[in-house]
Amino acid sequence: MKKTKPIENPTLSESEDLDLTQLSKATQRAVSARLRNPKQPDPVSHVFTILPDVDTPTLLGHANETLASMNVMTTDLVDQLEGSHRNVALAIQQLAVLAEMLINRALDNLDSPTPSATE
Repeated sequence: MKKTKPIENPTLSESEDLDLTQLSKATQRAVSARLRNPKQPDPVSHVFTILPDVDTPTLLGHANETLASMNVMTTDLVDQLEGSHRNVALAIQQLAVLAEMLINRALDNLDSPTPSATE
């Protein structure tokens, strides 16, 4: 079995501040390289893949369950926060609930028969 060595995080002294301009330039280079060659796969985006033949109701169902889980987690988190951080967590929870409602309506629309044009 391969042993992994933990990465040591160097501590920065006051004289060794992080150079944010160089960090920004490196980020910009990486992003622009991806934009120049969109056919080059982004390794991060391929960690999780959704199969292309999954039907819409299944996708919406999983999205709904994910948002419901997010709602429960933010509810638990809100109890531990105060002030503006609590307000942000409540806003995130509200967005999750709104998205969950939209998905439920989309699922209802898929389940209900569509009226034909001749009726």
